[in-house]
Amino acid sequence: MNITVFNDLEKLYKKAADTFIDLSKKSIEKHNRFVVALSGGSSPKAIFSLLATSEYAAQVEWNKVYFFWVDERWVPLNDEKSNARMTFETLLAKVPVNKDHIFPMYQDGIEPEEFAKVYEQQIRSVLGNEGVFDFILLGMGDDGHTASLFPGEAILNENQKWVDAYYLKPQEMFRITLTAPLINKANNILAVAFGESKKHALNEILNGEYNPTLYPMQLINKKESFQFFTDEKAKG
Repeated sequence: MNITVFNDLEKLYKKAADTFIDLSKKSIEKHNRFVVALSGGSSPKAIFSLLATSEYAAQVEWNKVYFFWVDERWVPLNDEKSNARMTFETLLAKVPVNKDHIFPMYQDGIEPEEFAKVYEQQIRSVLGNEGVFDFILLGMGDDGHTASLFPGEAILNENQKWVDAYYLKPQEMFRITLTAPLINKANNILAVAFGESKKHALNEILNGEYNPTLYPMQLINKKESFQFFTDEKAKG
């Protein structure tokens, strides 16, 4: 894993946006498309807003980008808690994307566990049975979770499904998420986590014993193409 520590969050956001653009160009040049899975939260929001500016947006062939999500709260797409809604408001509504290339992680009239199967088929329809994303953007919670892979949950042991949904008791809601094996297939992964509140979990993930039940971010393979952007407050 390549760790970059920033002393300025604006520089972090810019580097993340530059990374998205660079990888999009390489992927489109190689196989005429760029298939991504995006995270929600505050840090991606700033990155998406930057990508939507004219300076950045002009550098991406948006009609060749396919958008999936890493995880989602099981709420309607117009709910303020929806990761998809945030992405639409900050990015997708502002750039010339192909609407047929957007795959929100929610559907009315279906149970979340059943939709997890549907979503896996949607991924397969684009990526085939290999399931290799060109780029996945991850965040990390104060507790060391990433995607909807929360500490102590059975989903941490899932090694067959690409997508799964379950009821998260502490939040009293269903979550739907890509599983660790699928995330680890990606050609490029960027995790973004910063701030004092992340310090303990980040230290455990980087320097502590391997204990993914307690710190699920440790499930993500520390391969060369996995980048981690953080700041001095989190890294210590």
